[in-house]
This record gives sequence, C-alpha cells and structure tokens, in this order.
Amino acid sequence: MSAGSTTRKRVLSGMRPTGKLHLGNYVGALQNWVGMQEKYECFFFVADWHALTTDYADTSRVKENSLDVAIDWLAAGLDPEKSVLFVQSHVPAHAELHLLLSMITPLGWLERVPTYKEQRENIQDKDLGTYGFLGYPLLQAADILVYRADFVPVGEDQVAHVELTREVARRFNGFYGAGKPVFPEPQSLLTPAAKLPGTDGRKMSKSYGNTILLVDPEPVVRQKLKTMVTDPARVRRTDPGNPDVCPVGDLHKIFSSKETMAKVYEGCRSAGIGCIECKSWAADSLMQILKPIQERRRKFEENPKLAWDILEDGTRRARTAAGETMDAVREAMGMSVKYEAPSSAAK
Repeated sequence: MSAGSTTRKRVLSGMRPTGKLHLGNYVGALQNWVGMQEKYECFFFVADWHALTTDYADTSRVKENSLDVAIDWLAAGLDPEKSVLFVQSHVPAHAELHLLLSMITPLGWLERVPTYKEQRENIQDKDLGTYGFLGYPLLQAADILVYRADFVPVGEDQVAHVELTREVARRFNGFYGAGKPVFPEPQSLLTPAAKLPGTDGRKMSKSYGNTILLVDPEPVVRQKLKTMVTDPARVRRTDPGNPDVCPVGDLHKIFSSKETMAKVYEGCRSAGIGCIECKSWAADSLMQILKPIQERRRKFEENPKLAWDILEDGTRRARTAAGETMDAVREAMGMSVKYEAPSSAAK
C-alpha cells in the first residue's frame, strides 16, 4: 500500500539531525517507526529547524548531519515506498503554519511546557532566552498539524507537547472552523520505554560520550562493552552478581534471546561466569542487530546521493500534503490566495 493511501491513519514524527544515530535512538524511536510502516501512513522528517533552537550559533554540520540521519533511517529499515521521508526546512508550509498559530497561542501555554523549563535549567552553556526556543513546542505543533496527523509516537516526556498541539488545534478550530474543524486533534501513541544504558551506566546519550553507534564495527562494539560498568556490588570474579541492577544485564534484556538471558541469570547469580564473558554474549546479541543495518547502510555510504534523492522525493510528497492543509487553513481564515468576490457584490 502506498504512502499516499487514505485508508490508514496518519502518523507524524521527526528526529533532530545530531549526526550518526546510536542504539538509544534505535530502541527509543527508530525500531518502533519501522514497525509502524505496515499499519499507518507514515511521515518522518529530519527536524533541522529544531536543531537550531539550541544549536543556532553553528549551522556548519546541519546538512551533513541530516544526511547521516536519513542514511541510518534507511539502513534500519524505513522504506520510502511505505513512508514519506523528508527534511523539515524543505517544506516551507511548516514555517507558515507556525507563524499563523503563533498569532493565537498564549505565551503561558508555551512557558508551562515541562521540557522548556527543564532545558532552561539544565543547559547552562548556551543562551536559550530566544524567541525560537520559547516557540519550539509550537513549531512542533505546526509540524504535526500541517499533515493533519492522527497519531504522534512519543515517550512519556513528550506527551505534554502533543497535548499542547491538541489545545492549539482546538483553539484554531474554535476561531475559524465555523462548525467544520480544520484540524483533527492528534493522539499520543506511547512508545515502549526500554531502559537503554550507555557504557557508563547512565542513559545512552551523545552528550555523555557513552554511546554505541549504529555504524560501530564489531571490534569497536566489543571494546566499548569491555569498559562498560557492571553490578557495583560484584567486586571480585567469585562474587555473585545481580543482572537486574547491572547495565549489561539491561542490554541483555533488550537484545538477547531467552536462552542467552537464562545463561546470564544462572551464571551471574552463581558467579559461574565473569563479567567479561557476559559482556561478550551481549556483544554477540548487539551484532545480530547491527550487522544487517550496517550492510544496508553500505550502498548509501558509497553513493550518498541515493539517500538525498529519496529525501527530495519525500519532500515533494510532503509539500503536496502540507499544501492541501494550508489551502484549508487560508480559506478558513479568509486569507485564501484565490480571488473571491465580496458577498455583497452585485450579481
């Protein structure tokens, strides 16, 4: 079934272009996206404008990073025959709708978004006192509404953003819908929140320098796992351990088979295996996931234009869908680009 089908519910999601993706990106979003392609009409975009909300001072790598993200998407299994893949800034309708929605959105709605407050408090090395940063949740709302998406796959921490989008849609429809809503109110599609630790035991994140990249070759993966922290109570090889409090155990729970998990629990708790052996089994499981991804990635690495052409084709399809929405928005607001004779004009 093509991505242009109207018989399926529509899903919209995006990802900032931070460069090559890591396992946390795969488990947290990408793996879920790949599975959605069979059930939903999917629009997935590289959120390059969103990258500017915090990293506006240096844009030199935005395009390169956007391409890297798209290549990882394709390597992980996103199919341009089933999903629309595109770059946010290449579809100007996102910006137009953001502008129009900014006219009706109270400042208080933006200031109460939890992630806005958290990032203002936690990111101290950048000036986030900008109009763009305050308004980024509204840009997200425009991203969703310009495609009139039915569902938005998010983690628990992003539900507030979808709720803001619903409020904005409701407000717009109240002002301009005239009994016929322009926008549907999108629903959150909660993604499974797997606990994926980095090599230092904290959440896997590039900012912590604790990631395993989807492009990491097997020797690099094995070396990174050798340095990974384990159960702090297991000091000596002869001490029994507990996989439920061990970051390596968390990796096994996500990526390993039931048979391997059984060996991990038995061997660790009885001190029958050491951490090195357990980490080696984890690396085996990770490579079963990573090798097919890396094999698919190779053709795009050899010819990056293939991926860029896919993004350009997706952009054309996204512009068509977004254009239909903007026609309806302008008409509802009485700002249609088509000439219409005044209702009081003589016939």
